[in-house]
Amino acid sequence: MKKLYSLLLVLALALFLAACGSSDDSDSSNAEGDNSSESSEDSNESSGDTPDTLVMGFVPSQDSDTIADTVEPLADRLGEELGIEVKGQVMTNYNALVEAMGANQVQIGFIPAFGYVLANEQYDVEVILKSIRYGSGTYKAQYLVRSDSGIESLADLEGKVWAYGDKSSTSGYLFPASQLMKEFDYASAPELESGFFSGTVQSGGHDNSALAVYNGEADVATTFDDVRTELEEEYPDVMDKLTVLDYTDEIPNDTISVTKNLDDELVQKIKEAFMSFNDDEEMIKIMNDVYNWDAIDEASDEEYEVVKETYQEFKDNIEL
Repeated sequence: MKKLYSLLLVLALALFLAACGSSDDSDSSNAEGDNSSESSEDSNESSGDTPDTLVMGFVPSQDSDTIADTVEPLADRLGEELGIEVKGQVMTNYNALVEAMGANQVQIGFIPAFGYVLANEQYDVEVILKSIRYGSGTYKAQYLVRSDSGIESLADLEGKVWAYGDKSSTSGYLFPASQLMKEFDYASAPELESGFFSGTVQSGGHDNSALAVYNGEADVATTFDDVRTELEEEYPDVMDKLTVLDYTDEIPNDTISVTKNLDDELVQKIKEAFMSFNDDEEMIKIMNDVYNWDAIDEASDEEYEVVKETYQEFKDNIEL
């Protein structure tokens, strides 16, 4: 009888300890679940990345090496303001910059309007700032011809050679192509190039396009207004030798845009840092030397709707 009683006592004690262990495991599991939930919530609070190094991308409006050297103090100063290393990188063209931002190899892009539209459509790149030139947030593209060419109207360009910088350039290609296609009833940009013009020269930059006309290698160049001022020091007679034939409609100015990956607070700091450069003569001089920017202002996606509409109109027949 005593043996039976002892056995029952041992079994009861074992069941009690097992129950306690199960309860502890359950509490531990719940605690781990709570921690996991909190961790998930903390993770959700983070809105993006804060990289160790920010890369600013530029497209060539002039010699690439010159731009790289010029923007280095700008990158250093921005890095000081943000407390993050900032590097400047000059891309080969607009498309290269768009693709680099899509791959998050470049986080801050100095992109013209059309390039921004492409980057926004393809990779959700966000415009945060825009350039101000001559007190305006918009500009026009111009048609440059030699003053002695006898070309007096857009119609006179038929059968001539057209020089433009890049097919992704808003002022160098998109807006002029759009205007000429409408005016002379061409259904596509390739048809305009082969049917209206006798040939084209893709120069790689606005200044190169103007010089192609200056040197007699092309009959008309489409550039931003007024690229001749950048050439005047080296070519003192450029204002006399080249004449502005006509202008396009107004185009929104160039952008400073950022990738979708960046943390919202960091994006705000970037905006504030660039806006503070308006009061810094050295920084604005750098912006002016690179892209003729006189000031920096805030910008929104809505301002680039006219470029989006132009792009959509010719999206299927402008070969980029």
